Amino acid sequence: MREATALCQRAEFDVIGESESVMAGYRSNGSLSIYFGPDPCYHFDPDRRLRRAYVDGDLYRTQGTTLARLHRDRINGTVELQRHDLTPHELTQFIERVIERLSRFEASVEDLTVSCVQQIPNDGDTPRRVSRDLKSLITQPLTLAAQIRGKK
Repeated sequence: MREATALCQRAEFDVIGESESVMAGYRSNGSLSIYFGPDPCYHFDPDRRLRRAYVDGDLYRTQGTTLARLHRDRINGTVELQRHDLTPHELTQFIERVIERLSRFEASVEDLTVSCVQQIPNDGDTPRRVSRDLKSLITQPLTLAAQIRGKK
């Protein structure tokens, strides 16, 4: 929670059934990030389109029409970055898993089986804002953000 300084509004939740606390927060531009411990985590743009994710040790980033899975292979002391663009079927499965995870979190929030451990700022309305955005994410088709351009 202390390390997530890029998230100017954030909250930590204790969720029944989760092995680690869940943290959700917003960047100054309104982008939402949700961390279920260190893995998985999901990052959305200000319009709640999926931008990046970290799942099962792999980074996923939007290509606009699909996600690229980036995996680091460590071979003989060197690190190689392997990229795989998800097929339409793989993308559908990935999005279904994201929605399933977010739905479980939203159900906990809705059933009041979640407690807000802390929030920054202390007088913010982060839990209410997260609840509203979770409902939006799971009731509308999850779309991808525009392609992330690499640094040149």
